[in-house]
Amino acid sequence: MYDGAHWFGGGFMWIFWIVLVVLVVWILQGSSANSRSTNEESALDILKKRYAKGEIDKEEFERKRKELE
Repeated sequence: MYDGAHWFGGGFMWIFWIVLVVLVVWILQGSSANSRSTNEESALDILKKRYAKGEIDKEEFERKRKELE
């Protein structure tokens, strides 16, 4: 009976560690996806910044904005 209990407990330990590793990987992937999406600027945001800095004029801004739509 002891051998069966030993394998039974060992099996649960393996399941515990596998679930723990999967959970950690899942959490890390979710947090990295969120940080990427908040840090990425849209093309329109970049275009607005370039216009605000004076890198492009109003005509070029309007033309590029229409291309993005």
